[in-house]
Amino acid sequence: MLRLTETRLRLDHTEAELEAAILSTLGIPPEQLRGYRVRRRGYDARKSSEIVFVYTLDVEVQDEATLLERFEGSRYIARAPDETYRYPVQASADPKARPVVIGAGPCGLFAALSLARMGFKPLVLERGRSVRGRTQDVWGFWRGRRLNPESNVQFGEGGAGTFSDGKLHTGIKDRGHHIRRILQDLVDCGAPPEILYLSKPHIGTLRLVKVVENLRREIVAHGGEIRFEARVTDIAIADAGVRGVTLAGGEFIAAEHVMLALGHSARDTFEMLHGRGVRIEPKPFSIGFRIEHPQALIDACRLGPHAGHPVLGAADYKLVHRCGNGRSVYSFCMCPGGEVVAATSEEGCVVTNGMSHYSRAEHNANSGIVVGITPADFGSDHPLAGIALQRKLEEQAFELGGRNYNAPAQLVGDFLAGRPSTRLGSVIPSYTPGVTLTDLGAALPDYAIAAIREALPAFDRTLKGFALHDAVLTGVETRTSSPIRIARGEDSYESTNTRGLYPAGEGAGFAGGIISAAVDGMKAAEALARRIAQQNSAPDQCPSYSG
Repeated sequence: MLRLTETRLRLDHTEAELEAAILSTLGIPPEQLRGYRVRRRGYDARKSSEIVFVYTLDVEVQDEATLLERFEGSRYIARAPDETYRYPVQASADPKARPVVIGAGPCGLFAALSLARMGFKPLVLERGRSVRGRTQDVWGFWRGRRLNPESNVQFGEGGAGTFSDGKLHTGIKDRGHHIRRILQDLVDCGAPPEILYLSKPHIGTLRLVKVVENLRREIVAHGGEIRFEARVTDIAIADAGVRGVTLAGGEFIAAEHVMLALGHSARDTFEMLHGRGVRIEPKPFSIGFRIEHPQALIDACRLGPHAGHPVLGAADYKLVHRCGNGRSVYSFCMCPGGEVVAATSEEGCVVTNGMSHYSRAEHNANSGIVVGITPADFGSDHPLAGIALQRKLEEQAFELGGRNYNAPAQLVGDFLAGRPSTRLGSVIPSYTPGVTLTDLGAALPDYAIAAIREALPAFDRTLKGFALHDAVLTGVETRTSSPIRIARGEDSYESTNTRGLYPAGEGAGFAGGIISAAVDGMKAAEALARRIAQQNSAPDQCPSYSG
């Protein structure tokens, strides 16, 4: 196969025109083209009046060697790389050590799937409910203000990403082709096939329910087991090594290999690990608000005359501003055609996040507008000080919202002017249970408020209308990433001071989204499997199952 990059075509091109572009680029007649597939498709919107699709294509031709020689040194034509993922080891026929995976978010699910396919029969312990029961609990909170602290937007099968947008793009490097394997697994489990080639793929919240269930079935089919409502309350450690875990009901499960695939909100588990002496470090994260605009405004700014084009869909954006006080403000988790959601996992707290369905057809666009903070801002050098700061801000938001899980909100024009909002304008906030208009100046530290007030007019210069008076800010966004990192070896993925403990994914501080968490889970599973195989002293290479 040959790989062609930077093939550019107008938005309404036909399949025949795409094939003609391939033939023209390679300089070959139609009979020499055996076939092709789209490897990647994005669009270039730097000039909104001249938006074009940009393709990467894998092409099969006759006499490939001659063409490779002809185009030697070309930036745009080369041999297509082998992107097959191969599991590194295979368990013995009857593995003695059964690994335990704590958490069934993207990290835990793909770690468990990898371990199961390698024959290690993992046991997954998830504190929340299965994804369908969890969905009922989430809607119960959004519509009826009934919070289940163990089953919500943060906790339960599928992880926090299930109620976000199912965004699958990531900037991580992946020389081992884990991402391709993950995307194919998602498609095999019911995700739309276009995620294999779109530059910014997403699944959407409602579709993710079915996909997550099918991932679970795949794990079980390969010998794994998943237990729900199984909260781990303690880890037994002896001679600097893991010996097992204890569940909330008192059950003890012996295990010498435990993966921590925790979400970024597993605060009680972080506290337990710190109490057991597991090395934990504070980590930077970001705080801020959600901002909502009419999606039509964002479409017009980003797509110009092509706004509303059915192939382009709802437009997104990515913004960053370096402030005079040294802070960085940036857009986070942008959700085109979506809604702002209630994402708390603790009673007496308000937390916001964003979500879109597959269609991205809701009236508003939303994104986090957040300020980067470091451990120096936490007010203490304690490893868990970032958690304390998060909780403080979330409790303040609960108070500002009226102590009923309403979120505090303010119009952008009023926020910039430093006055409370008293009535809504043209933008109707999407957050449920509801919002309470107030002055958000008291919702975050002064340095964060000052930074956001400086950034919004700067963003308006990039996207005209971003500082729209009637745009709505909703607070607070505090769960952008984990406030801690559980120290681990760079290659071993093992805790630096607790043998047999494998911290991975977003909660452990090593990922920041669905795909990066899933990749980290797979890599940690590979390291764990190699360790077990080494201990069994006779690892069998496993080329039989590949992606």
